[in-house]
Amino acid sequence: MARSWMATRSTNWLVVVSGFLEPVLYLLSLGVGLGALIGTVDTGGHHISYAAFIAPALLATSAMNGAVMDSTFNVFFKLNFGKLYEGMLATPLGPLDVALGEIMMALLRGALYGLAFLGVMWAVGLNLSWTALLAFPALLIIAFGFASLGMGIVSFMKTFTQLDWIFFVLLPMFLLSSTFFPITVYPRPVQIVIECLPLWHGIELVRGLTTGVITTALVWHVLYYAGMIAAGLVLTTARLRALFLK
Repeated sequence: MARSWMATRSTNWLVVVSGFLEPVLYLLSLGVGLGALIGTVDTGGHHISYAAFIAPALLATSAMNGAVMDSTFNVFFKLNFGKLYEGMLATPLGPLDVALGEIMMALLRGALYGLAFLGVMWAVGLNLSWTALLAFPALLIIAFGFASLGMGIVSFMKTFTQLDWIFFVLLPMFLLSSTFFPITVYPRPVQIVIECLPLWHGIELVRGLTTGVITTALVWHVLYYAGMIAAGLVLTTARLRALFLK
């Protein structure tokens, strides 16, 4: 993790900042601009502004973006070109140690994205509940989930073109996971599919915390990510062991 942090500091910070700016631009253009025309949104009996509705979704997306970029593209280079993991695993470090180090770095990047975006939400004057303070720990859970699973999945990829599949999955998940409109606009069969997506659980968790709509459903969202983290760690360590400890 320390090596990854020093490498990140020495690289072009525009690459890092770009992942944070995208959701900010969505918030300013759609939340503030289009929100003036839409008015309020009903979230289970609570009416909030459109900006306050999409901001938590963009906050969760920001954490996801940071974690995914670090745990996939950076890890892909290290796996296939940097040859760093062979050296690491030649030491007393085990596959789980290496996986946790990389995942912690991805989690840090996702957390920084989320924390900065949370500051933007306060700056634009969104009427956040006091429970929004709990949104930051929620962002860590979201980033951990995507980072642990992302690293395991990218270990199967061998060419740069295969990385396009990451965007192929992330973009529709971002657009459909009740980011810009309530999930109730979809037919029930489509809702069931969306409710299986990890980003939807993250968005609903953060939205409930920032708007103050606290229900028992938030517990299930946390449990979903607990399972995602466990599955990701098992997959990642198994892949590192298969690739480098034959």
